[in-house]
Order: sequence, then C-alpha cells, then structure tokens
Amino acid sequence: MTQHLEVASLRALADALRELDAAFAHLPTSPSGSSTSAPAAVDPRHSAILKELAHRLADNYPYFHPLYAGQMLKPPHPIARAAYALAMWLNPNNHALDGGRATSQLEIESVAAIAQMLGLPQHLGHLTGGGTVANLEALWIASRLHPGKRILASAQSHYTHSRLCAVLGLDFTPVPTASDGRMDLAALEQFLSAEEGTVGTIVATLGSTATGAVDSLDHLLRLRDRYGFRLHADAAYGGYFTLASTLTPATRAAFNALSFADSIVIDPHKHGLQPYGCGCVLFRDSAVGRFYKHDSPYTYFTSAELHLGEISLECSRPGAAAAALWATQQLLPLTPGGDFALALDSSLDAARSLHARIAADPRFLAPAAPPQLDIVFWTLRAPTPAQSSTLARTVFGAAAARDLHLALAELPVTLFPSAAWPTPPPAGATVTCLRSVLMKPEHRTWLHEIWSRLSAASSI
Repeated sequence: MTQHLEVASLRALADALRELDAAFAHLPTSPSGSSTSAPAAVDPRHSAILKELAHRLADNYPYFHPLYAGQMLKPPHPIARAAYALAMWLNPNNHALDGGRATSQLEIESVAAIAQMLGLPQHLGHLTGGGTVANLEALWIASRLHPGKRILASAQSHYTHSRLCAVLGLDFTPVPTASDGRMDLAALEQFLSAEEGTVGTIVATLGSTATGAVDSLDHLLRLRDRYGFRLHADAAYGGYFTLASTLTPATRAAFNALSFADSIVIDPHKHGLQPYGCGCVLFRDSAVGRFYKHDSPYTYFTSAELHLGEISLECSRPGAAAAALWATQQLLPLTPGGDFALALDSSLDAARSLHARIAADPRFLAPAAPPQLDIVFWTLRAPTPAQSSTLARTVFGAAAARDLHLALAELPVTLFPSAAWPTPPPAGATVTCLRSVLMKPEHRTWLHEIWSRLSAASSI
C-alpha cells in the first residue's frame, strides 16, 4: 500500500528522546503509580483511542498532498514536527525563563534570524500564537504612540485589522485597491490630504490572503515622510518571499523596503514550515518595549536576563513552537539561494505557469498580470459576473470530485480586464472566483496533473 504520510522522522525522534532522557538520569525514579512514571508497556487503551482518533482525523481534506491547492495549508517540515514533539516531553512555557529556559534562548535566536532575513538593523520581537495576535500587538503599540488616531489598510487587507481595531477601540478605514490588487496610492494620498493629522498608522499588506497582492511599501515610505504616520507591514503570508529570486521589480522594491517599516508581522506557520500556533512580531525601535512593562509577584525573579513575557501581550506560550522553528532554521537557513529560498521560487514558478495556462484557455477569465506571489485566482468566462460565479461554484465541486481541492473567493470585478463582461458590471460588483494557493514546492512538478484535473472539471 502506498504510504503518503512521512514517518521516517519518528526514528530520529526516538533517538533524540533517549538523549533527552539521559540528561535527567541523575534524578530519582518517580514513585510507582505516579502519573509521571514511565509505563513498562503501551496501555492498550492508548492504542485504541489513537486509532479511533486516526479515523476521526481522516475526515479532512488531504492538506499534505499536492492535489490540495486551495487554502493556505502547508504541512510542517518533518524536522519541525519531530522537534515540536521532542520539546513536548518537557512542555516548556516561554513566558518566563522559569518555565522555558532553553526554549526561550531558541526563540531569541530564531527571531533574530527572521529579523536578519528582513534586513532589520536592530529589533525587538518575539513569537506569538499566530498572525492575529502579532498584528494585535503591532496595532496596540501603534495606538499607544498615536492615541486616538485612525488605522488605514487596503480594502483587500486581512479582515483581522478591522476586527482588531474594534477590539482596541480604534477607527479603521479601508483604502480602495487598484486593478492589480495593491492599495490605490492616489486614493490614499487624497485621503491623507483631506484628513491630515487624523491618521496614526497605515498597514501595508505584503501578500494579501485573497490574491497575493503586495502593497507598494517603498512608495508608502515616502508618504510616511510627508505625513508622519506609523507604517506597519503585515507580511504574515508573504514575508518569506523576500528570499525569492524571481520577484517582479515592483514586488521586489516592496520587499526591499521592509527593513524601514516600524513594525512587521510574519507567520512561520505559513511559508516557514511550522505547525500552527507560530506567528512573529518585530519592532524596528526596541524602545517600544516600555509599553509592555508590568509587574508580577513571582514570574521574573530567577534571572536578570530578559524574560520574553516582558515584551509580549500573551502570557503562557509553547516553548515547543520555538524549538520547532529553531530546528527548521538550522536545517534550512533563511539565506538567498539556499534550499528554503529555492522552494519559494518553485512556488512562484508554479503559480505563474498555472496562470499562463488559465489565461490561454478560452473557458477561463484571469487577471491580465501574472501572480505577484504564489496565489492564482480566476473565474469562468460568461456573459455576466453572476453567471461566471455560478460556473465557478460548479467547477469547484467538479474538481473536488476529481480529488483536486481548490478554494472559492468573492473578489471585486475590477481585478479583471475592463472588457471581461459584455455589459460593464455596476460599481462595487464582485464575482465568485476559483483560487489556488500553490505553496508546496512540489506543486511545480504536479502542475500537469493539476491542470489535467482542472480542465476535466471545467468541461461543463
């Protein structure tokens, strides 16, 4: 029987567990019957429960397989899985050095490597439970530096920003997007001129989750010099693409400007090959750490060194996440031209190749420009957006029946050529699109199979 799930790393994990156990050999054996005692044999109840769990988990899409090309789901690297599991035998807590001495150091080293990749000359940062919490911290700091001032972001930015602004009691204003999905700089500057002095922070999205659009961060820096707002880069999805070698000039210019942003968010649990629960927030000015200051009667007294909880809104955080990230970055350093970077180039190539095939097929309607990152979206050619939407939903189901798993996205019709439909749609109209996130490196080699199944599903 063909085996699809990787298990070879379990042998390396078993060897590492023996090494870890040997480090505590000087401790007395736990009393018999204690919950910490090592059982002599596997409890048959464990096996039965885990087998039942395996059956329950099978009620999922095959996220690990190249034919899953829908949402942003990328399996962790085998070494990340093994490192996370290894750390779980201790279950360290990276809030304070009391609970996560070794993994706190691993987190500091891992975050420093990300900061170096992004070109930050200095930084204050840490891991978080994900991009939402990381963005919360960035916007919270922004609100302390510019109290009462509004937050602006692209209309295609992640919905988390408007939600977090509501949590923080901040006014959120979406900025229209241009036909390429990027923030419309003309509309932004018109707003800044009319509302001068009211804008505290602008969020630049480097890799929108719907279309992969990369806002022009380099141009936003010049507007920051003129209007004095704070600039936050939400690179949760796209941040790692700064290592890619085949970005278009406009996209490359945006990534090259990252080191000048006031704050940056990046999610290792997306392109960083990590399990979920691993985001990262970075601040260019370490002085913002003063806003985190708080007192604890018992937490921070075992060491005069920095406790990560002193620069984080979250309290308990899994040290296992830091262990997994550190191990992955040891195996795959964040360097241009390295294996990690080449995998990003592979995803870019797969997305551009799929877009080219779609654009050349008369059944489909695609944006004129190729993808900026590794996300492709398109719809079906029809007389109206409503008919295109109906056909897109039909193809979505037909593709799934052929084990090709895509996603659906409701997107503005302005992202397509003006002559896409015979009768111009009304202002603000949207169309249901098929969307594919080709974030697995092997998607490039599977492109022929993906196209074959998509073409068959679209023969309607």
